[in-house]
Amino acid sequence: MKSAFSLRCVAIASAFFLSSCAEEPAPEQQIDPLAVGQPRPEIYAGFTLTADLSELSDKQREMIGLLIEASEIMNDLFWRQAYGDDYRDWLDSLGVGPARQFAEINYGPWDRLDANRPFVEGFGMKPLGANFYPADMSREEFDAAYLPGKAGLYSLVRRDDEGRLTLVPYHVAYADELKATADILRRAADLAESPDFANYLKLRAAALISDEFQVSDLYWMDVKDNDIDVVIGPIETYEDRLFGYRAAYEAYVLIKDLDWSADLTRFAAFLPELQEGLPVPDAYKAEIPGSDSDLNAYDVVYYAGDSNAGAKTIAINLPNDEDVQLQKGTRRLQLKNAMQAKFDKILEPIAEVLVDESQRQHVTFDAFFANTMFHEVAHGLGIKYTIDGSGTVGEALLDVASSMEEGKADVLGLYMVTSLHDAGELGDTDLRDHYVTFMTGVFRSVRFGASSAHGKANMVRFNFFMEKGAFIRDAETGRYRVDFDRMREAMADLSALLLKLQGDGDYEGALELTNSKGVIGEQLQADLDRLTNASIPVDIVFNQGMAELGLE
Repeated sequence: MKSAFSLRCVAIASAFFLSSCAEEPAPEQQIDPLAVGQPRPEIYAGFTLTADLSELSDKQREMIGLLIEASEIMNDLFWRQAYGDDYRDWLDSLGVGPARQFAEINYGPWDRLDANRPFVEGFGMKPLGANFYPADMSREEFDAAYLPGKAGLYSLVRRDDEGRLTLVPYHVAYADELKATADILRRAADLAESPDFANYLKLRAAALISDEFQVSDLYWMDVKDNDIDVVIGPIETYEDRLFGYRAAYEAYVLIKDLDWSADLTRFAAFLPELQEGLPVPDAYKAEIPGSDSDLNAYDVVYYAGDSNAGAKTIAINLPNDEDVQLQKGTRRLQLKNAMQAKFDKILEPIAEVLVDESQRQHVTFDAFFANTMFHEVAHGLGIKYTIDGSGTVGEALLDVASSMEEGKADVLGLYMVTSLHDAGELGDTDLRDHYVTFMTGVFRSVRFGASSAHGKANMVRFNFFMEKGAFIRDAETGRYRVDFDRMREAMADLSALLLKLQGDGDYEGALELTNSKGVIGEQLQADLDRLTNASIPVDIVFNQGMAELGLE
């Protein structure tokens, strides 16, 4: 049964960026580095990943198995990047029980939803650079080192025999594993019924063994006729909290939901018009967003590596390459079954505890789906290069670039919903549903902490809206409601602030905003503790694989 939102989309005349917006944190609040927490597997609600495969051919079913096999290699590589090469021995040392279970969820001994506090004795706080850099390397040593390409996405920083820093390309460090992955992808290509998807799999295989991904990214943008898809490789840089330079391996295996996708195809066409209407001077919206973007709904049947660590992604916006985005836009993949799991198991129970009873009816899956979608589309708004022409926004904002970008997409996604609603493009949608669901979604997201890019963005948004009176807390009931008029004002003000910080490449301004507003206050933490006391899970963990899909 399709939701009312999807049915309304059919009637829209025309009409959200993650990159693959993962929802996991790192160190923002002050934590005793010697304090060891407890394993908390109970904060994750179990959910089985399945999809309707009845329309797939025998070759397509076999191909899914190969894509899962390739994804398992990405899982191994991410473990090595996040923890170290000896992770299997360490896991075995934990035996069977909650510690082992929680370690597998977190890809190491650090609780990703508790500012990366260790939950196993013998470990301190997680290294900011994970295993991308030597554990004894300082920022100053890295900055002073002459290493051409040292800010690259696809290399490890290691020490040579004389102790000097050196770079080891991924395709060298992981040569055997990447060759095996490439071979699997080529075998999958032989089974693909879409010639374009077959060619993409071959190009992605070549990219994995060369660390040259742009050609495959460009080609992926034009692959439209495939029912099965895969996102695979080193993609997001969230795991590198030292500099935000290095990409981590991950994978998703996806089955397109043809009915929902057909309803969503026209939204990207509005990007140029919405870009023109942004509440900032023309210099901050001078770039023309790529309009060849693809917006589809999928059931995800396998997560691996970075995407599977801690909190789970519910939407993807890729590629991240700025040049590809300017030429082609991005593809936005809405992970419908994962989204429905989070709504049913987490968002609705949160609303029962924290949302004012008079507005609780405005928390809907339709709005949750749409808000997430428009967040992804909104990554295409604004600009990718600073207005002084000195380079990309990411290069200028360094370690706060991701939080600024996620914050921008959060608030501009809501701006898009509001603008399209005001223009009559969303049919009979009740805008209040989007605003109240948006607020409830903040409560869901901030439970991940205020340390990751997403966590910081969530708290900047929450504190900004509270200060502006857009969110109001009733002192007697401890529940929150939205002031709909002030919500519009706060949305416009925060949009302008974030867009200007990005366009100016204002690192100091972005850092000050993050440090002053990207924190969880005592009152909010007390309210979030009520959710824990009510045994509401924080996120989901997947039962997944060939058996769950009925393919064994």
